[in-house]
Parts: sequence; structure tokens; C-alpha cells
Amino acid sequence: MAGAVHTDAYRLLRQELARLRLAAGMSQAKLAEILGKPASYVAKYELGERRLDAVELCVILRIVSADPKLFFENLFEASPDKL
Repeated sequence: MAGAVHTDAYRLLRQELARLRLAAGMSQAKLAEILGKPASYVAKYELGERRLDAVELCVILRIVSADPKLFFENLFEASPDKL
């Protein structure tokens, strides 16, 4: 499971989070500030150096005003059959 952060599906998740952040007009530093995290926090998960848990993901989606249902539908469709 440690390698799951480097799968195509997780890469899609990271790219989509970056796209949503940019669509919301936020830099990595601004999103990190809103989250109350160090500036490197967003960069690390967008680069795949850090995994996000479900609660962190939900908070980020809320901050960037993303539709969580659409986000997870797209991610579900791109997910592999096994880890």
C-alpha cells in the first residue's frame, strides 16, 4: 500500500486537487494558510510526498468550493480494481 501514492489513480487525485485549487484562485501558500498548515503542506501532497486522509481531503474540497460528489465520482471511475 505504501506505493499507492504513485499509482495513476492517486496521481489523478493530486492533479485534480491542484486544478481545483487554481480554479479557486489560490496559491499553495494561501491554501496552506487557510488550513493552518505550513507552506510546504500543500506542495507535499500535490507532489505525492505526503498522503491525505479522508478528513483532510474533505476539508480541502470544502475550502476550494469543490463538488465532493463529482470529485469522488471521477476518482471512483479512475480507481484500479486492486491496490
